[in-house]
Amino acid sequence: MVHVSVGSPAGSYNVGNPAFYRWVVRLSDMGLPLRPADREAIDVLGAIPNAFVDEEELSGSGWRVVPASSYEDWPVLEATPQRLRRALEAARRILWENAAPVGISAREIVSIDEEIENVLSILHRAEAAGFSVSVSYVS
Repeated sequence: MVHVSVGSPAGSYNVGNPAFYRWVVRLSDMGLPLRPADREAIDVLGAIPNAFVDEEELSGSGWRVVPASSYEDWPVLEATPQRLRRALEAARRILWENAAPVGISAREIVSIDEEIENVLSILHRAEAAGFSVSVSYVS
């Protein structure tokens, strides 16, 4: 089981759907032929760190991985809500366009769509309040 946590001072959401991790967080690992703009949009999703792994500092346009600062802490991806929203919207479109070639089931794509909507709600609140968001996953 994998849990993806998205949070900010404006609220948080924990995705416990393994299909979300497999098809959204790891979308860039699928080897799909993507337009450069799509690849750039989803690169942030592939950088979401595992909470129990020491991650190196990475960064991109509108995001960075912040390493754990102590043993009681874990690495997180810090991003602007706009950047993460753009990535999730691109991932959603890419999945719908490539559902048959990658073998995603109708049930999975519908459940992923629901999870994306829940995360977008958190991003909307963070954006309205002027906060960045932090994302990590635990497996």
